[in-house]
Order: sequence, then structure tokens, then C-alpha cells
Amino acid sequence: MKNNTKFPDGFLWGGAIAADQIEGACFEGGKGLTTSDMFVYNPEADNSNLHTSTMTKEQVLNAINDQEGYYPKRHGIDFYHTYKDDLKYLKEMGFKTFRFSINWGRIFPNGDDAEPNQAGLDFYDQLIDEVIADGMEPIVTMLHYEIPINITLKYGGFNNRKVIDLFTRYGETLLEHFGQKVRYWIVINQINLFHIEPFNSTGICIDQVDNFEEAKFQAIHNQMVASAKIVKKARELDPNIQIGTMLADLTAYPEDSNPDNVILAMHHNQMSYYMTDVQFRGEYPGYILRYFKEHNYDLKITAEDKVVLHENTMDFLAISYYFSQMVDVKKSTDYLATSSNPYLKDNPWGWAIDPKGLYNCISQYWDRYQKPIMIAENGLGMYDKLENDTVNDDYRIEYLREHLQQLSECIADGIDVFAYCAWGPIDLVSSSSQEMEKRYGFVYVDYDNWGQGTGKRYLKKSFSWYKNVIATNGSQL
Repeated sequence: MKNNTKFPDGFLWGGAIAADQIEGACFEGGKGLTTSDMFVYNPEADNSNLHTSTMTKEQVLNAINDQEGYYPKRHGIDFYHTYKDDLKYLKEMGFKTFRFSINWGRIFPNGDDAEPNQAGLDFYDQLIDEVIADGMEPIVTMLHYEIPINITLKYGGFNNRKVIDLFTRYGETLLEHFGQKVRYWIVINQINLFHIEPFNSTGICIDQVDNFEEAKFQAIHNQMVASAKIVKKARELDPNIQIGTMLADLTAYPEDSNPDNVILAMHHNQMSYYMTDVQFRGEYPGYILRYFKEHNYDLKITAEDKVVLHENTMDFLAISYYFSQMVDVKKSTDYLATSSNPYLKDNPWGWAIDPKGLYNCISQYWDRYQKPIMIAENGLGMYDKLENDTVNDDYRIEYLREHLQQLSECIADGIDVFAYCAWGPIDLVSSSSQEMEKRYGFVYVDYDNWGQGTGKRYLKKSFSWYKNVIATNGSQL
């Protein structure tokens, strides 16, 4: 297969960040504490692979009252104060788009406040205006692991149906206030990561429910209902507004041609597909209803829910892609369990580097849904070494180049891919490990895992490389 790396005219080249990982200013502008603010940095933690993040109510209360631990996401890289200067770097690279999240806790500090927080609205007005002034199309995520902690403590997270209305009201507030400026919206970041990031994704403490597994599925149902209501509001306000859903790609290969492994891989992949099946096709697929029945999960799905989901499907699919996975029944029949792939190399956190996996998964999504696709995240986290005021990150250039080559294969196949957002164009705090030193950016930020450093920004080698990629519309990788 010959690749001529052609991208369509008007392709949206850019990058993506999340408010909780970059803004800081946790106690400024009326912001309330959120789920992401509960994670303390632990240098002894094993961050060599994906892990499940759960919390008890006691742990949450301890985190709120802790005066000694360092909570990296409360500090970020101080983007709240430095965003104008930081956006200049993205403008210099020629970004056509910038994806960022609005922190629910800045708009409704408790999640159920009677009125939105004006200081929060003002901040994001200024940020959006600056993004647009710098020539970038804003892509805004409504929820990127920033659930007000009051939603957890008072309501038990998204398991509580009352939170459907609270989140819907938040989403409608954003559309009403920013809808004339923002065309592209992602309602919920990586909606399928509720097994790996259950606390961040759903706001449920593990000891708040009798059946945690059932509660997680109920929470995702409630999120999908709220998302559909937000779609309805968007279409009432302006039919040009585009609303998308987002998956973290977890596509798994069977370890070999053993039919049992093929079936296990299919079941593994269906656990992500079921959400987009609902959000694009408008109803629950039979395989997940069977799964609920066999596990005795009694989800509260009302007749009204079914109508709302059916009538308000999503406009586009956003994908975050970092790695591929593999499954083998000899090692585990658990659909979440994965094994290492001997044909691939891992990054220091155990993530298998697999550019062709991007071509594979995007092709599968397109064949399944025929909906426009955005690469909402893609990048390589590494330990970068600052030398002579730069980082020679050829490994990052190689990673991105190989993935963009595979993305151009998708486009050559006729797949409607309209945007590519490199993850973390400016170094930020890792979502999973709380590390600052797991770096993704084209711009190095001088902070360590404890928040120590000057905060000064330095351009990495990849900065000029990506600038040229954008300038040539991907013809020179």
C-alpha cells in the first residue's frame, strides 16, 4: 500500500488539553473542588501500566482536608494565568484548532448551584476569544474528569438520576453562553473509560453503592441520556453546532487465530462499541442487554430515556488513540484483561506503540457508523531531558509521524477524518499517574512532579517539526 500523505484542504491541525491537567488556580475565580482534585502525587505508585482508580468516601474527605500532600492537578502549569502566552506558541506552530475542556467546577462550583459562577463564565469567554483571535477553531469538551466533588458527596455521582438534570443544565448553560463562538463540542471525554477511571468518570465512591459494577453501567446510561438532551438543546439553538461523543480506543487483537481468542477480542471491543452504538444508532444493542441480564444488572432505563436517546444521536465521533491491546483466554477470560504484544515496543508506562493500530481502529469505527471522525488525542508520553534549552525528542517525532502516515491511509480510503489534535502540546500533569515528568508536549514546561521549577517554557525539537507538518498540510511528515 503506497502512502502519499494527502490531507484534505481545511483539515484542522492542532492539539488538545484538559482543564484539570493544565489550569491550576484551584481556589481562584470561585472554582469548586472536583474529582480530579482528589488525587495526591505518590512517588511510590506503580505507574508502569493502566490501573483502575477508585476512591472511598473517606478518602475523598481526607483529600479535601489534607494540608500536607501535593495534589498536582490543583496546580497544573498555571495555564489559568499564562494562557495568553501559551496560546502564542500554538499560534506560532500554525494551529488550526485547539481542543480544551471547560471545568464544570468553575461554572457551577457545587454542580447544583442556583446560578452559574460569573467569574468562571468570564474566564472561558476570555480564553475562547483568545483562541479565536489566534486563528484557531475552538473544540470544547464539556466534561473531562471535572465532576464537582459535591456531586459525589451529596448525590453519589452519576449513578443518581438527579445528576442527569444537573449535568444537562450545565451543558445547556455552556451552549447558551458560548454556542455562538464554539461550533464543535464533545460532551464527555472518553465515555468508555469508566472501568479504568471509574471515580473520575462517574464520580461514584466505591463504598456508596451495593453493586459497584452495576452502578457504573447505570452512571454511563445517565451520562448518555444527559448527552442526548444536550444534543436536543444544541439543535434548538443552532443546527450548525456539532455535538460529538468520544471514546478512548481500547481495540484489542486476539493473541492468535484460536476462535476463543477471536471471540474474546470481539467481546472486549464491544464493551466500547456499545456506548457509540447507543449514541449513533439510538438504542441499546442486543449483546449488551444480554450482558446486563446475565450479570443481573437492573438498570433504570425509562421509556422517556429510550425516546430521548433515539431522537438525539451524535454528529461526530472523537477518538483518543495511544496504543493497542491484545487478549488471550489462556491468560484471562475477563474482557478487560490484556496481555503484552511481542511484536510491539512499549513506552515506559507499558503502552504498546502501534501506529497501524490507529489505521485499524479508525477503519472499524468508520465502517460501523459512517460518521465524521476527529482524532481528539494522540501522543507519546516520555521522560524528556532538557539540554541547552531544548529537548531532542526525535522519539516523539517518529511516533507522531508514523501515526499520521497511518491516518493518511484512512483518508486515502475515503474516511471522513476532519481534525487531528496532538495530546498535550504544552507539557501538563498526567491524568493517570499525576506525574508532570510524563511529558507529551512540543513545549517543555519547567516543573517537576512536585510542582518545583521555574515554570519557564522551552521549545522542543518536535515544535519546529509539527509546525512544518501543519504548514505543508501533512505533505511533509
